[in-house]
Amino acid sequence: MAKGIKKIIWTGEGKVYNANKGSIPGQLVVVAPDQYVWFKIGEWQPGTTEQDRKKDVKWAVFNEKSVIDLQKTIPSNFSYGYRIPKKLCGPYLWYIEATWSGNFDSKSGLKIRGESPAKIVDSRWTQNEGGADVRKTYQFSYGELIWLRLFTEGLNGYDNVEVRVFRKLRSALGLWPKDDEETRKIYRVSVTNGEINLKIPNTYSWYQSMNDRSDVEEFYVRVVHPVTGKYIEDTGGKGDTAHARFLRIKDKLKSQVVDIPENRTPVTIYQPDKNEARFELCKFEQINITEEGGKPELVFDNGSGVKNVIDKREKTLESIIFKFDSTELLPESLKQLNNILRFLLEHRYSTIQLDGFACVIGKQNHNNVLSENRAKTVREFFIKGKLDPNRIKTAGHGEVNPTDDKKGRDNIKYRNEADYQNNRRVDIAFEYYGHNAQTIIYETIVGNKPKNITVEPVKFDTKACFDRKKHNKTIKLINIDVKAENEGKITVPAVSTMSKFNVIPLNYIWPRRNGIMNNYLVHIHTCRYFSVPNNPTLAIHVYSDIKWTVEFKWSHTQSFAYSYGNKLYGYELKNAQNKAIGAVIDAEWSKKYGEMAQKFELSLTGEWTAANGSKQKVEFGKEWEERIAKTLRIFNKIKQLADDVVQSPVAKGKWSFEVKPPVIAFSAQWYLQKTNGRVGEIVEIGADTKPLVEANTFIDLFKIFVEYGGNAICPGAGTVINWVLEKLEKNVQITFLVTFGGAININGQTKINVLFPKETTGNVKVTGEIKISVEFKALAKAGTANMGVEGVLTADVKTSVTGGIEVGADKTGIYASPIASFAGIKAKFVAATTVKFGFIKRTFSYEGESVIVKPDEIKFEKNYI
Repeated sequence: MAKGIKKIIWTGEGKVYNANKGSIPGQLVVVAPDQYVWFKIGEWQPGTTEQDRKKDVKWAVFNEKSVIDLQKTIPSNFSYGYRIPKKLCGPYLWYIEATWSGNFDSKSGLKIRGESPAKIVDSRWTQNEGGADVRKTYQFSYGELIWLRLFTEGLNGYDNVEVRVFRKLRSALGLWPKDDEETRKIYRVSVTNGEINLKIPNTYSWYQSMNDRSDVEEFYVRVVHPVTGKYIEDTGGKGDTAHARFLRIKDKLKSQVVDIPENRTPVTIYQPDKNEARFELCKFEQINITEEGGKPELVFDNGSGVKNVIDKREKTLESIIFKFDSTELLPESLKQLNNILRFLLEHRYSTIQLDGFACVIGKQNHNNVLSENRAKTVREFFIKGKLDPNRIKTAGHGEVNPTDDKKGRDNIKYRNEADYQNNRRVDIAFEYYGHNAQTIIYETIVGNKPKNITVEPVKFDTKACFDRKKHNKTIKLINIDVKAENEGKITVPAVSTMSKFNVIPLNYIWPRRNGIMNNYLVHIHTCRYFSVPNNPTLAIHVYSDIKWTVEFKWSHTQSFAYSYGNKLYGYELKNAQNKAIGAVIDAEWSKKYGEMAQKFELSLTGEWTAANGSKQKVEFGKEWEERIAKTLRIFNKIKQLADDVVQSPVAKGKWSFEVKPPVIAFSAQWYLQKTNGRVGEIVEIGADTKPLVEANTFIDLFKIFVEYGGNAICPGAGTVINWVLEKLEKNVQITFLVTFGGAININGQTKINVLFPKETTGNVKVTGEIKISVEFKALAKAGTANMGVEGVLTADVKTSVTGGIEVGADKTGIYASPIASFAGIKAKFVAATTVKFGFIKRTFSYEGESVIVKPDEIKFEKNYI
């Protein structure tokens, strides 16, 4: 019973035209240009087993000369896509076929062609075949050989196109007449590979047909469509049918030879094709990595997800060995040639150079012919395999290091059969683009105890490699400390670099950020993927499992109590002068701002897996002290806020402002964790302050009035107060009182993934508030008089103090940034008051506003621990 593929069908993907444009179901598919049309196996022969149907299938596109234009080997369940550009559209037919056995029988496939509007895209007049356009730089003479090259769309495959040559006419007055003169018609012109290439050796006949020649004549062409009979337009869309403007011929005769114009095949400079879809048989399809005690992880799947694929142009040289004085291909050579042929069919357009050689035994002339025949033998093998013969160049080089003398005698002084065998050969040289994707990075976390990591490629087969010396089934492991080779799979004895350098684990304070890791390079190379041998396929980055914990508690022994500014009286400095300067680490800060005593408690520990599997722990103090101290100094800036309050224009140091001593408890723990296949830093932060800012402020506005006058508080307010004092003297009690107080506290916990910040959970919150209260009184008493203050004397005072701490982690480290601002004090006075003193009565009315203390905000930078 027959086995194999019975027929292929269109999958429905891609644009296929109906019968109106020529499609014949099951025979011919007419497709739209410049888009992939996909095909699949439609029916299997009845004798094909399920196991057979899972094998790779070879697809090929044949041209009309039965030469394979492109071949691909892909899994049987894959669809095959083919695209026809506009330049190759036309009546030209390709034949697509798939084979399971490797032998094409021309029965199971479909014919295919592209359909596109006929256009002339570009044109050239040249002095030689395939040369540069010389229309603007050169004037031909009559009888000189001229080449015309037209680039087309939608005409490929026609062999009966008509090209008409027109002469541009001018009237006696130099005007352009309506119609130009048709000089020549060139019939049965072929369009090959989307081009018209004409060798025109008959311009002497043009010379003879023109009686009114100008010093320089200008010519152009029009192209007649072989089906519609209409002139073909260019791509400009404006109906222009004149092309190749202008061929310029001067009135000079160079030759009287007249030959018929000749169709020529386009000159092709073969360059290797960049193979986007890689389906070579020398391949692997997947790579699995299994960590000891874990499940397999798929890190590579048929090219999906590889990055920065660079098609690297490479040269290769393969040699085919022959027996003495023979051109017969040996069995081992046939196997080698089949692999090379398969590779070349799937990497089209590169030029193949075949160089034949012979040993020195025998006459030199005989060996010259022998070497050439050996190259021709290999060429015929490739041609029989449907390789385009235009890609193949052969040469015979005769003997290697010839020894014959001038008379042609074979003078062999010694025999070295090993050398002679290597000289009886054909070298096959060609260029192609290899697959040079960026190395796959696999990250993991390991302690000082080694952990086995197994790397296993799936369906790894290099038997069909065209160059066995280049790709084999060996997996290589390269590391500073270990090197290994194996087939099938390989085990990596992964271990952290701390196993060697754990004397100074502070180097691992940020285990990923400092770039300290063990790097294991794994090489798995095939023609399909990672074909460049010196480019590692896989890099396993091993980071330490060390976990760090820092805890500290920071407090001051005294309050931030200030009642002085730069221009204060001595009695107000008494308490401040007794303030002690605290820790030495803050000495420089204290010189500039002044400071009170402070202290903090610190603990920094690191823990990791030791070589024996147990947990190893180390604690640091002094080594870490200075870094923590730099972070804590930033809280001292709160003192600046107090200074700004007491130095305000109104206060002039006449009130006190106290910020109670903060007690800050802060802890952070960071370690590495694998998330979504990548190793990143996890930072857990906890903060608790009791309090961060606690403020109590008392402002005696009356004291300010006594010293500086009522208008210092609010313009106009002094009028009321002065009159009362004049009449009541010491029998008056007046109180203006503004107080604010309260506390702001910080507490909470947050977990931050530095690699994936959006996964942050929890937060550190600011709680508490600063409260404001206002009292404004005026009372009067006297023994013999009826005295009093009636009406309303009010002060509406609004202000706020805010404080907080922003804590977090980013790629630089853990940071803490305080927040402190003072909204200032703005008092709005409303006076609508009647004051009585005996028989004297006076009414005052005033509204005004005064800024007692300006707003202030302290800007903090992020300080990293």
